[in-house]
Amino acid sequence: MPKRFRLTRRFPVAMTEDGYRRLRRFSQEAGLDEGEALSFLFENFDSILDEETFGIKLRAFNSELEARKR
Repeated sequence: MPKRFRLTRRFPVAMTEDGYRRLRRFSQEAGLDEGEALSFLFENFDSILDEETFGIKLRAFNSELEARKR
């Protein structure tokens, strides 16, 4: 029997404009709303992650983060 899909957690999220635009585009392409799209991404995080580039992209994002906050 499939699990019932319920959105049980809500939390305030701060996102960059680029990140939000990409989330909206993904959710529209997938036929989901933004919350459902985020749930899908995080529930399947390990299987959709490219482990070879993840660390590189995370380090680059972190190194630019303070400058982007200003």
